[in-house]
This record gives sequence, structure tokens and C-alpha cells, in this order.
Amino acid sequence: MITGDLTRAVLVLQLASTWTMVGVIWTVQLVHYPLMSHVDRDRYQGFQVEHQRRIGWLVVPVMLVEMATALALALAPWSPMPAVQSWIGLGLLAVIWGSTFLVQVPLHTRLARGFHADAHQKLVDFNWIRTISWTARGLLLLATLVTIH
Repeated sequence: MITGDLTRAVLVLQLASTWTMVGVIWTVQLVHYPLMSHVDRDRYQGFQVEHQRRIGWLVVPVMLVEMATALALALAPWSPMPAVQSWIGLGLLAVIWGSTFLVQVPLHTRLARGFHADAHQKLVDFNWIRTISWTARGLLLLATLVTIH
């Protein structure tokens, strides 16, 4: 049945994309962002520009798949996801995307002009919003999948 196959595919893509981002965000939070303060200041500008270029190739496609599958699971009539969990998951994605584009991207843009200790500290501190939100999304999704299967 095509609907069953489609449902399974969307659920697998949702689980894979969300947990990929959970792994990425914890690595960024605990390893990558803190290490930025140790980069040679004379080379920092180039480092930051290269970081933005490289991380984008990794996270943008995964974030887009995550959003598309989250929307499908919230809106499609064939979705096995309870509405409450779907909308909580979308709310967490709104927090993540809002934090990314309203906080993290501007801080990275500032850091691309050179290292600023205050901008770096804000980058680390405010990234906890995304770290906690993605972790909550991942746990919510796992708990929901366990209950529907």
C-alpha cells in the first residue's frame, strides 16, 4: 500500500534528520563552539568564514528534510502522529529556526569580521536554546514512535 510505504518513509526521514541534528548540535555545543576561542586571532576571520561555508553544506539539507517531514506528519491526513506531538515538534522547530536565523547567524556574521569575545560567548550561551530544543524534539519523536508502533 503506497500510503503505508509513504508513512514509513516520512517517519524514517523524520527520525534520521532529527537525530542527525541532535548529534550535530551537541558536537557544536560541547566541542566546536568552545574551541573557536582557541583559534589564532590572525587567522580567525578566515576560520569563521570557512566554518559558515562548511557547516551550511551539512546542516541546511538535513534541516530542510526535518522541516518538510515534520510538516507532513503534522498536516497529512495519513499521518500516524498524534496532533499534539506533531504540533509540539513543530513548535520546537520554530524555536530552533528562530534562534538560528535571529541569533546564531548574526553572531556568526559578526565573528566573520574577527573574533569578539562577547559575540563568541553569546554564540555558546544562546546555542543552548537549540541544543535543548533539538534534544527535546528527538526524545519527543522517539517517545511518539514507540507509542504508535
